[in-house]
Amino acid sequence: MTIDLSYRPRLHDLSRLGGPADADSDAAAGYELESLEARRRPQRTPPANFAGRVGYGEDFLGFTVPLPTPLGELKRFVAPVSGSTEGRLDYEHFSVVMHSARRIAMFVAVNIDGEHPGDVERKNDKWFLDGRIADEFQIGEDLYVDNILDRGHLVRRQDPVWGESAEVANGDTFHFTNCSPQAANFNQKTWLSLEDYVLGNAKAQDTKVTVFTGPLFKDSDRTYRGVQIPTAYWKVLSFVNDNGRPSSTAYIVDQVSELKHLEAVFGAFKTYQRSVVSIERMTGLSFNGLADFDGFSNEEAATRTAIIAELRSPADIRV
Repeated sequence: MTIDLSYRPRLHDLSRLGGPADADSDAAAGYELESLEARRRPQRTPPANFAGRVGYGEDFLGFTVPLPTPLGELKRFVAPVSGSTEGRLDYEHFSVVMHSARRIAMFVAVNIDGEHPGDVERKNDKWFLDGRIADEFQIGEDLYVDNILDRGHLVRRQDPVWGESAEVANGDTFHFTNCSPQAANFNQKTWLSLEDYVLGNAKAQDTKVTVFTGPLFKDSDRTYRGVQIPTAYWKVLSFVNDNGRPSSTAYIVDQVSELKHLEAVFGAFKTYQRSVVSIERMTGLSFNGLADFDGFSNEEAATRTAIIAELRSPADIRV
């Protein structure tokens, strides 16, 4: 299947219009052009609108889970944010750190309270730039116009939507800083069920979970409209297990074959459970001791063998 990227909404042929009888058609054409340009014009949330936001909480689970720490060369690519030495953008119940060169989140961090979920309807898909960070460090609407790319939430819309500020959290997820380009047919059924599985089956204390998510940046990522499109994503979950002990698990979703043509349908995606240590090695991030609470990391250390488990359904997840 081939997607026609040359398609544009058809405007009236103004060269064929003439005389007063065509005034309405002229107006309609002008309105259509203006509407198209308005949709592409970036809209920005002013910094003052984020006052009082409760971002990611590292003590949310009852034990300390700090934000991931960029190591080595990666530290140079933390996009600067006024008032934050960590490059941290706080939203309601989640935080984002941007990659300055890739203009996509280096990682996102969210606290999920499954015991007090909010019921907020998804009303529209209007996305905004964040006024707290320079436009040069975030990708806007231009990347997503007239192609197969979706604006993919890195922090799931439902995850921070809990408690009395659920409406605020819902709106905060619709910022381009929380957005990563994904193919429209991206198969997320297993990927999006990971948090649900842990919340429902791991008997997490007070059904609370913290989640770190981000793209796996590769030099070989295909460049499209000036943006390197990630072909893989990672996720690290932390919670308190049914024995009352801290626990962590890690996952990667990837394609079977490398993306070759953006015009073509993406290849089949697969999801793998991996060790926290392997995610650290691939991303250049430190998860500050979470590997100690990860069975896969401990098994790899004991056997000196990489542990990779393909997930065909949530039942395959080991926690």
